[in-house]
Amino acid sequence: MPLKLTLIELRPNPTEEDVQIVISAVYKQILGNQHIMESNRLSSAESQLRNGEITVKGFVRKVAQSDLYQSLFFSSNNQYRFIELNYKHLLGRAPQDQTEISQHVQMYNEQGYEAEIDSYIDSEEYSENFGEWIVPYPYGITSQIGFKNDTFNRIFSLLGGPSTNDNDSRSQLLSSLASNLPTPVKLQTKGNGANYGNTGKRFRIVYSTSKAPARLNYLSKKELTINYAEMSPFMQNIHRTGGKIISITEQT
Repeated sequence: MPLKLTLIELRPNPTEEDVQIVISAVYKQILGNQHIMESNRLSSAESQLRNGEITVKGFVRKVAQSDLYQSLFFSSNNQYRFIELNYKHLLGRAPQDQTEISQHVQMYNEQGYEAEIDSYIDSEEYSENFGEWIVPYPYGITSQIGFKNDTFNRIFSLLGGPSTNDNDSRSQLLSSLASNLPTPVKLQTKGNGANYGNTGKRFRIVYSTSKAPARLNYLSKKELTINYAEMSPFMQNIHRTGGKIISITEQT
């Protein structure tokens, strides 16, 4: 099934419905699609968001710093998987390489849990993509200047399907990052959600021909359906010519 980006932002003078949509979206993104019991909700933080005392970014921080997040993803996982999930939940992408993993291992070992979480939320990358009011989302399935093409494949591996969550304690990227090998694209089937290889599949790529904001309009957007083997060189060429990958969807 196609992977769709949904941007959710808390705008000025929100209704209660608007606030509830944002709260639910934050829980879903930051807690990895886990089912949240009423007793596990962060009532105080929700009230602060509702009353304008904290921003969406502040609410994200409170969820990620909570005992609930720690019990779900820190206490029950090895450090490698924990960092892998922090990238997914807080920055909406997969780690690019072993160097990024190593930096966060050092961060945690030297400064502790809170500093590790804050390092994502206080990063320039977070600010540029989500700011104070946008709920983090998997923007890693779109192109970003300076990112390696294999980042697309890795976020696909981490995302799973809409009915899956992040209970699995096994690292999804350990072997490919540690050995600096490409990660095969893995999407979900329409049936039981099992992963499958995509070397024989075709994908529709929507892209822009220029990164200049004035030209990112309807007329500058193009699309092309290509085989998996053609994806990497095609995306490299788009980047070289100043374009941007907007979306990649599997063709059924």
